[in-house]
Amino acid sequence: MEGRADLHIHTTHSDGAFSARAIVGHARRAGLTTISITDHDSTGALDEAIAAGRDCGVAVIPGVELSTSLDGQDVHILGYFIDHTQSGVQAHLKVLRKERLRRAERIVGRLNALNVPLPLEAVLDQAGHGSIGRPHIAHAMVELGLAQTYHEAFLKYIGAGRPAYEQHAKMTPREAVVLIAAAGGLSFVAHPGASITDDMLKTLLAEGVDGIETVHPCHTREQEAYFAGIAAEYYLLTSGGSDFHGTKKHGPDRLGTSTIPESSVAAMRRRLFERPRPHGLDFPPPVVPPTAGPRETGTA
Repeated sequence: MEGRADLHIHTTHSDGAFSARAIVGHARRAGLTTISITDHDSTGALDEAIAAGRDCGVAVIPGVELSTSLDGQDVHILGYFIDHTQSGVQAHLKVLRKERLRRAERIVGRLNALNVPLPLEAVLDQAGHGSIGRPHIAHAMVELGLAQTYHEAFLKYIGAGRPAYEQHAKMTPREAVVLIAAAGGLSFVAHPGASITDDMLKTLLAEGVDGIETVHPCHTREQEAYFAGIAAEYYLLTSGGSDFHGTKKHGPDRLGTSTIPESSVAAMRRRLFERPRPHGLDFPPPVVPPTAGPRETGTA
């Protein structure tokens, strides 16, 4: 029987609930043969995950999920098979994580001005050593009784267009594609069925992405087939995964619920083998956003 791969997983190094080693163990028990750790703007979990994978026979593809902006809309780009040890990659991600912290500080300031007494320390406790995002703020608000539910925190305060929302550092899709290529990796449009129009997808294809994430929990079977058809038409690769974050309530149950066959992973490896090695590609500089800007979608 062909193995199964889940190529969209988050750990405590961004907004996931489990450590890299725990993720690998859960993946083994779920019968997965290959996974990819794709934390937001962070590769901090990769060394631990790769080592744990060697110990228990689970292949770990080094990955990352980058937030970009296209026509004012949030577009996530997944990078696979990146050399996360390159100084250019780490310098870029370090700046993005620093901007995430500054954004969290601004959001907390807005909440305080709205008479929501959320201390920044509570958000930092939620994030731990991870890349800070709005989910950490939402969880802190719930734990302190400042919001009844995680979703209420977004809908009432910190979601796009809400009074405490703040923009964070984003690059263009082209900059993300170049960064991933310079790191020797492959770039994929993440969960296009969530909010990406056909015109936006055409633009992303023109920007040079290597593939499309066709399998995702938010995609219907019809959408999976639709995006797979586009990938075939444009000779693109396909990927997929559960976009697993984990919660204290659900635990690891949802890990591996959306998977792709190992043959899709083999196609990625062939593309890397056939593609000329990148030489002289410059890493795009991080884009630092203004303190306030147009509203946009997304949850990171």
